[in-house]
Amino acid sequence: MSSRRVFRHARVWTIAAVAAVCALSAALPAPRAVAADAPPYTETYRPQFHFTPEKNWMNDPNGLVYYEGEYHLFYQYNPNGDTWGDMSWGHAVSTDLVHWKRLPLALSYDDKEMVFSGSAVVDWNNTTGFGSKQNPPMVAVYTSHSKSTGTQAQSLAYSTDRGRTWTKYQGSPVIDIGSKDFRDPKVQWYAPTKSWLMTVSLSAEHKVRFYSSKNLKDWELLSEFGPAGATGGVWECPDLFPLAVDGDEKRIKWVLVVNINPGGIAGGSGAQYFIGDFDGKTFTADDKGTYTPPAGQVVQGFEGAGYGTWTTTGTAFGDGPAAGALDGQSTVTGFDGTGFANSFHSHDSATGTLTSPPFTVGSKYLNFKVGGGRHPHEAGTVLEQGPPPAGTLLADFEGGTYGGWTTAGDAFGTAPATGTLPGQQEVSGFLGNGLVNTYLNGDSATGTLTSPEFTIDKHYVDFLVGGGHHPAGHDNPTTVELLVDGKVVRSDTGQDAETLNWASWDVRDLAGKKARIRIVDDNTGSWGHINVDQITLSDTRAQPVSRETSVNLLVDGEVVRSATGSDSETLDWASFDMRPYAGKQARIQIVDRNTGGWGHILADQFTTSNAPAESVVQRADWADYGKDYYAAVSWENVPGDKRYMIGWMNDWEYGTSIPTSPWRGAQSIPRQTALRTIGGRVRLTSEPVPDVASLREGSAATATGVTVTNTSQPLIGPAAEGQALDIEATFTLNGAQRFGLKVRTGTGQEETVIGYDTTTQELYVDRTRSGAVDFSSAFPGIQAAPLKATNGKVKLRILVDRSSVEVFGGSGEAVITDQIFPHPDSRGVRVFAENGSVNLDKAVVWHLGSANN
Repeated sequence: MSSRRVFRHARVWTIAAVAAVCALSAALPAPRAVAADAPPYTETYRPQFHFTPEKNWMNDPNGLVYYEGEYHLFYQYNPNGDTWGDMSWGHAVSTDLVHWKRLPLALSYDDKEMVFSGSAVVDWNNTTGFGSKQNPPMVAVYTSHSKSTGTQAQSLAYSTDRGRTWTKYQGSPVIDIGSKDFRDPKVQWYAPTKSWLMTVSLSAEHKVRFYSSKNLKDWELLSEFGPAGATGGVWECPDLFPLAVDGDEKRIKWVLVVNINPGGIAGGSGAQYFIGDFDGKTFTADDKGTYTPPAGQVVQGFEGAGYGTWTTTGTAFGDGPAAGALDGQSTVTGFDGTGFANSFHSHDSATGTLTSPPFTVGSKYLNFKVGGGRHPHEAGTVLEQGPPPAGTLLADFEGGTYGGWTTAGDAFGTAPATGTLPGQQEVSGFLGNGLVNTYLNGDSATGTLTSPEFTIDKHYVDFLVGGGHHPAGHDNPTTVELLVDGKVVRSDTGQDAETLNWASWDVRDLAGKKARIRIVDDNTGSWGHINVDQITLSDTRAQPVSRETSVNLLVDGEVVRSATGSDSETLDWASFDMRPYAGKQARIQIVDRNTGGWGHILADQFTTSNAPAESVVQRADWADYGKDYYAAVSWENVPGDKRYMIGWMNDWEYGTSIPTSPWRGAQSIPRQTALRTIGGRVRLTSEPVPDVASLREGSAATATGVTVTNTSQPLIGPAAEGQALDIEATFTLNGAQRFGLKVRTGTGQEETVIGYDTTTQELYVDRTRSGAVDFSSAFPGIQAAPLKATNGKVKLRILVDRSSVEVFGGSGEAVITDQIFPHPDSRGVRVFAENGSVNLDKAVVWHLGSANN
């Protein structure tokens, strides 16, 4: 069960391209949500061949089992709304893993429990006694989340009518260790011991446990695995299964999939895997050896008493390098030598910068170690707050009253606050003497504050916001909302900090509309309040003040590379690609602008090198390198012992904010997995299930023998354009630095770039211009997967749907799954090459029909 927790993970990312295109995307907004009365499965972003519920929220796939000709897909489902909550098991069946029949709710929440993730098996020998050998029961093993205690335990339910109706086992739970982080059992029959095997996660401990049972009711603990690999977030939804290596049935290896949130390879949710051996009791991962970073020249190791020629501002970094943990700090590990930069001076309350002297970029890479808080640099932020944007002031909450604004509930009191309220941490960042502050009586009060109606006659709505991070769409939001025709069309929230910061809505597409601002506090839990000030209609987008804890590379005064910590006191390797800036003047700047939790940064061992260093996360193995493949698990009991996997096609970083309605959440295309030896190493590969081809309509459009040089051009023409496509393409390297295809091109320069970078030997997807990208700062970006060309060729299989792309590179070892939200008229497909030429040997494009018919 992907529960909503706030963990953090280090991520090295390039922001120069992102910064340039976010403004463009905001200026040309795509449709956000469709009318509620649109016919089902015709909505703007509705996937045509990916499973979605007709309405409401869906996340993890559950209970994947094959029985009597049907593949069963259960899934985490909220029957009462389009956000996470009231978790239950939805249900669908298919005969081909492509066309799905939606069935009634299978396992429902009740007044005692929510039904979290788990698995289902066919109890062929009726070991449970729930059915008979003539009519074996289907048994669901799920995590029951106690509403009264918050504990998570493993429970049973059973069906004797092919999964259509279910009975919860009254003897549940069958395993209860009193933990609040013990979930997602995956159960299978383990033939060598004639017993059931359960793989289940101790999520917060980054461990997987294995249990054995003869009857699914009485369980014996076998062993534990972990921590290992990536541990930047909770471990969830584990799966364990055997596969033949290179099709050799005499060479069997076991695959342990461990989904992690956050801390994935793309920064948020991800599906990690380990390859190893399982002896019926213990899983042992293959030894990948000790990591040695590339050799290079250390240009700053912080070994002296002071910072030398590096300059500081503020007080966060003290007078010189730290020799270990500072007063009040947990143990710091991972630094080299005796010293490192540590901004924990005065704990997390201090801010400042540490900046290198200018230098000329002469190396290919700058490698360094980073730790501390995960507060990434965000494009458009400034280090110091400037004057407020000019425009029409809708409210500054001065003068001791709310003016014409109306209140409901008791959270807002009778008048604006004048600063920090009793029992509250210090509130800062507001202007003047008054602000909205709903910390009356602590976090216990709720209510709304609504503005008079106004006309949108400028480009932006700018305002200062702080307080709790409970976005719109969550069960109990703390939000600022823009209402047009009574509907919420924009929203924003605090970041669990009492410091107010600028937020801005692009409202150019709403010009001339009548609107209201509504401030909502519907939360009585931790950080259950909101702070707001200085709401302004302006033609200028407000620039938020940085709250980052990051290591930045500055070229011409602009941040072009950035890395942050992972909410950990362990430093890990990161790397900046310096090649685009060869010969230019640059600086390294270590920034701490955060005074909240994990509001500090650690850095060490800046080293110039000809090769990039890799972090633990980069060295881990990933089933998918995109942002939107999580909770990946496989079907049991599949004919021919094939192993099919599916994942939730979303990410907890922004999953509750994606602009879809009346449903929210989709599943990936099911994938057939295999173990293949690639580059001397065994890798888990995947490809779309074969029956995807059954959706192909008409004749394929084909292009062959095309050479592209330093340009972008239509792949074939209108025959290859569409919102739902299956594309196969083979390229031969011919000097271009980057090349590939652009899909869903069109309206307002929208495009989703699917490319290959020959210098980094990476497949990548760039969705910074993919339509609606401004609903979350975590959404726009570039995802990359390592992929070596084979005999000078790069092969791609691309599935394009109305709101997603799934890219399979090479033999399926490099897969990237990303959601996109382009305008319906963006239907083009183009081929491109940058900095040289590429040969497109062949591209074949099929239009795909709807699986919803």
